[in-house]
Amino acid sequence: MKGHIVKRGEDTWSLVFDLGRGEDGKRKQKWVTVRGTKREAEKELARLLHEAHTGTFVEPSRMTLAEYLEYWLENYAQTKVSPKTFESYAEFIRLYIIPKLGQHKLAKLQVAHIQSYYTQMLTSGRLKRAGGLSAQSVLHQHRILRQALQQAVKWQFLGRNPADAVVAPRPDHREMRALTDRETAQLLKAAEGTRLYMPILLAITTGLRRGELLGLRWADMDLSTGVLSVRQSLGRTRSGMAFKPPKTAKSRRTVTLPAFVIEALERHRAVQNEERRLLGGAYQDQDLVAAEPDGQPRSPGALSRAFSKLIIAKRLPQVRFHDLRHSHATQLLKQGVHPKIVSERLGHSTIGLTLDTYSHVLPGMQEEAAKRVDTALRAALEKEGTDQP
Repeated sequence: MKGHIVKRGEDTWSLVFDLGRGEDGKRKQKWVTVRGTKREAEKELARLLHEAHTGTFVEPSRMTLAEYLEYWLENYAQTKVSPKTFESYAEFIRLYIIPKLGQHKLAKLQVAHIQSYYTQMLTSGRLKRAGGLSAQSVLHQHRILRQALQQAVKWQFLGRNPADAVVAPRPDHREMRALTDRETAQLLKAAEGTRLYMPILLAITTGLRRGELLGLRWADMDLSTGVLSVRQSLGRTRSGMAFKPPKTAKSRRTVTLPAFVIEALERHRAVQNEERRLLGGAYQDQDLVAAEPDGQPRSPGALSRAFSKLIIAKRLPQVRFHDLRHSHATQLLKQGVHPKIVSERLGHSTIGLTLDTYSHVLPGMQEEAAKRVDTALRAALEKEGTDQP
């Protein structure tokens, strides 16, 4: 199959390519207009020729939303996100979006179609029982659909993204539970002597996410300088547990450790070395800090379940393992640490995210700031008064 490019304007090109012969025996030719550089037009022509050759080409005017979403999953999402995220995308698309919206032609998908779909999901969207999905679940679908349709605009299947004009659900804000200093000490005391102690200690003193903590290797630690590097994360997919890169570019970071945590890590490594010696060849060394007794990775779900059991057994404040990350951030902010530093330790993509997430801590910080300004100015004014002749 052959094709060529025709220049139409300064940054506009027509791609002309063969689609073989139709049932009437006549040769079929397709024209597609694209915008961009000539190199981008050549790449798009190569893609279309490949689809025409393999029989996967679908004219945008005839493509349904269902066909497009499957195409997007295979040709975009599968190579751009982690395996676990891809599973989530595919599940929402195939179980919810396609059955209700998939029949619409992609080019004729309207804002009203999407808005009506969200309303239906909120009122009666559950698959196995009566009732609607949570606002958070529908918001997640909105983000997936909007991302997919935005790529359709870039691929020039659509002139605009109808999801941009939709009013997405707004989930109720879930109040985070941060431990006080006293509650933190009680939790650490309760975990002493168990395999939960080190994960809890690291979470509450570094703010690492659960997956980052479970993916932490001894090679990522420099105990002589007291710095750890976040280079990978552990997560579970349908095919089993897998290591993956950190969540975002900012998640790939270094975190300085408190001195007493370094001492605890040295003791922990000595215990782990003894376990390695006792098990010998049965020990599956993957260099993980928070490993199972035989060296294998620890399941994120198993860690959370063990943590919940400890909380109940010791009658401690009802918090999730993830709340230890929030506790770390809250304690730093209350101690006057600059939000920029807190954001860097947490691996947030922007400082704005940190400020939005922990806005409940800021009023107290502002009061403290006002007191400091008051004290400083009073002292300066009093000194100025005594210096007058």
